[in-house]
Amino acid sequence: MLALLGLDCTGRLFISDRAHVVFDFHQIVDGLKEVELGGKSIGTTKKGIGPAYSSKASRSGMRIHHLFDQEAFATKFRKLVEGRFKRYGHFEYDTEGEIERYKPYVKDTLVYLHQALSSSPPKRVLVEGANALMLDLDFGTYPYVTSSSTAIGGVCTGLGIPPRRIGKVIGVVKAYTTRVGGGPFPTELLDEIGNHLQEVGAEFGTTTGRRRRCGWLDLVVLRHSMLINGYDAFNLTKLDVLDALPEIKVGVAYEVDGQELEGFPADLDVLARATVRYVTLPGWQTAITGCKTFEELPTKCQEYVKFIEEQLKVPIEWIGTGPGRHSMLHRIRP
Repeated sequence: MLALLGLDCTGRLFISDRAHVVFDFHQIVDGLKEVELGGKSIGTTKKGIGPAYSSKASRSGMRIHHLFDQEAFATKFRKLVEGRFKRYGHFEYDTEGEIERYKPYVKDTLVYLHQALSSSPPKRVLVEGANALMLDLDFGTYPYVTSSSTAIGGVCTGLGIPPRRIGKVIGVVKAYTTRVGGGPFPTELLDEIGNHLQEVGAEFGTTTGRRRRCGWLDLVVLRHSMLINGYDAFNLTKLDVLDALPEIKVGVAYEVDGQELEGFPADLDVLARATVRYVTLPGWQTAITGCKTFEELPTKCQEYVKFIEEQLKVPIEWIGTGPGRHSMLHRIRP
């Protein structure tokens, strides 16, 4: 796909030889599992991630290095597909065509990364997470989660980088809250404001094209994420989406039966009974896209940012002021 777009990936894009392969049949099984769940479906992207992790956990998955031995790979692969046929019945799938199609850019990325970290001077390695903390298999809104570790620990388990080599941890968070698929969403807005956030923020899933659910910023979720990830700073994105709102609410606590919860509950039945305590702040109702410094932002906009900082005790170092890649101001901290 990248080559078709004119991008030469030679010597630039690498796949770990330890990475598990997500095959087309995994995607088929993903859809079949969602159908089995009926009205209680998770709302996955049907890209086969969950079934691939199931293969990994059951120690029947195929890793990239298996592709090197074509004869052994073909035998293992046919056995893996046959196992899925037994579980879900026979479905249309070109096993031989799948085997022929895989020509990955394979590298021992463990050695590659550590060579970069140990070079003189050491190279800078930027690691980006694909999903937010609330989709983490262990600490998210289980079972409405993805199948992997989306927390900071995924850097260690997924890349083989030891904890002591991890440097600055930056939390990327929108100025409001979004979610794709099923699962609890305490600050969700099912009204005109929610529709406004969807339309102005272009909140449509990158993979599925589904409309993202939108709601007010939830500081309970952010504190939960902070406990696990230990952020050094935040990048607050899409602040401009709030430009036209006369007032903005921020969820600061959950209460159940009149008692404030100490943190984000693991039990989704408890979460369903929770009510959100909000703080209402005035909107700025002024376009901020052209602002290049924090001081250029409207006073009420600055107050919104400072309120979040005061609540979380973590500095907001970057602020997104528009959809363009250059619409990002960097606050120079003293």
